[in-house]
Amino acid sequence: MKAESIVMSAVIPAGADVIYKAWMSAKEHGAMTGSPATVVAKVGGRYTAWDGYISGTTLELAPAKRIVQSWRSTEFPSDVPDSRLEVELFPVKGGTRVTLKHSDLPTGSSAEYKKGWIDYYFTPMEEYFSGK
Repeated sequence: MKAESIVMSAVIPAGADVIYKAWMSAKEHGAMTGSPATVVAKVGGRYTAWDGYISGTTLELAPAKRIVQSWRSTEFPSDVPDSRLEVELFPVKGGTRVTLKHSDLPTGSSAEYKKGWIDYYFTPMEEYFSGK
């Protein structure tokens, strides 16, 4: 099976340091997405999001700049390896450009996960950080 990748960005109305800290905090990650999360905020630390639907391990950290994690959902077939998520944070006028590079997704799943990133991350993050 050939893996798929997606790359997408949104400007979130908060500083890169604020978004980074929220992503790497169980309490704040849950608050910004609207669903329970667990996070061990260090390289090698495990995490879950969306009440266990998403899980993985943090592979690289560059505070306020970059987060790299292994990533899988409960929908991944058991014989499929984890995908790779790179979260890049770049300060821009009006906040931070958050770019997600999600690679090694199971064949045929990229459109579904792209919609999921918009519906369950970018949209709630924009609302959370703008105070709506």
